[in-house]
Amino acid sequence: MSTSSIKLSLIAVAGALLMAPAEQASAIGLMQAYNAALLNDPTYRSAISENVAGKEYKAIGRAGLLPTLQYSYSTGKNKVETTAPNFQGNETTSNTDYRSITNNISLRQTLFNLDAFARYKQGIAQSNYSDAQFSSKSMDLMIRLVSSYVDAKYAKDQLILISTQRDAYAEQKRVNDRMFEKGEGTRTDMLETQAKLDVAEAQVLEYTDNLINARNTLAGMTGSDVTQLDGLAEKFNVMLLSPGSFKEWESLAEANNAELAAGRYSVEVAQQEIAKSRAGHAPRLDLNVGYNRGVADSYTTRLQDITTASIGIQLVIPLYSGGYVSAVSNQAVANRDKARSDLDATTSKIMIELRKQFNSVKSSVAKVHALERSVDSSTLLVEATRQSVKGGVRINLDVLNAQQQMVTSKRDLALARYTYLISFLRLRMAAGIVGVDDLQAVAGYFSAVN
Repeated sequence: MSTSSIKLSLIAVAGALLMAPAEQASAIGLMQAYNAALLNDPTYRSAISENVAGKEYKAIGRAGLLPTLQYSYSTGKNKVETTAPNFQGNETTSNTDYRSITNNISLRQTLFNLDAFARYKQGIAQSNYSDAQFSSKSMDLMIRLVSSYVDAKYAKDQLILISTQRDAYAEQKRVNDRMFEKGEGTRTDMLETQAKLDVAEAQVLEYTDNLINARNTLAGMTGSDVTQLDGLAEKFNVMLLSPGSFKEWESLAEANNAELAAGRYSVEVAQQEIAKSRAGHAPRLDLNVGYNRGVADSYTTRLQDITTASIGIQLVIPLYSGGYVSAVSNQAVANRDKARSDLDATTSKIMIELRKQFNSVKSSVAKVHALERSVDSSTLLVEATRQSVKGGVRINLDVLNAQQQMVTSKRDLALARYTYLISFLRLRMAAGIVGVDDLQAVAGYFSAVN
């Protein structure tokens, strides 16, 4: 296939993406996409399983403080051959067959065990850590979903804008050609327009590829192909930033951020690891209760049925373990210090992200308002420039430049609006307070009629 044929095929694909009938499109709104991602996003499904497993740490740790009950049963067929001297000084051999049965029930209850108590507290911290991690990943799903949705919608916006611009250049080229044929235009006008048209056609191919890739990314989260997305509504009124001061956002993040909570639980897990290690020097006291019934346990008791019940305590005092306890204790202390340093690093990262998104929300508001005015001005400029060309005041290149400015302004406005919405969610995520209500608020900026 020739290069020109490939180019025409890709342009046809772009046209199909833009002109596909609504009834044939798989339309999906932002909330629909989120609900689909809750069921189909592989990363989120992995987080669910990880959290289910993490919740069991609490039960695992508690098990060491609860009684253990064990039952055992054994049976066997025995054959004994006995050789012994008789009164005449000769050896006599006898064979005995018997069946043995043993039943045993034992119960052990910890009375004093610092290791078991530390494991219990560590299990609670590990389960809390898992919950905090899952909360963070649940919030992250919202951000990833909205980012993918916006990327796909922005790619579609870019494709529509550049396609519209390409069509305008094509129409301008036809006008230039007619004027040149009548002797009223110049070859320079024709070449200028052709050059702009060629660039626009190349950009159509580029943005078509970007749109396909963005939709594939979104489909990977929602579990189904998407060919139609809700667009931004005509009216775009920014939300009031509340609270208004950064100090208040810092306080919210310190109290609610899931990553910071996970970091604090990680330090607690490491602290309990120290307690577990040092418990290796501490005595352990257990209550033991047993019940045993033996029928023909041995050759000497082969004719007896013996039942034994016992209750008592067992004290174990560690004396020396070759330096193992000291070594693992020192290791645990180092790991605790590392966990604290990691928490400090996470805190710094969260606060930097919080400040970044706080500033982004505020600057995006001003940028949206400025670009709205720019779009209005550039739209009027295109029409005014066209009229000036007819009056001989402006030239063809001025029209092309005005059209380029209008497209750039519209593209930048769309990007500023999307950036505002993403920054709004990211700010609330950094503060640890983003939720479905916030996602619904963002969804309200999109309309199916767009």
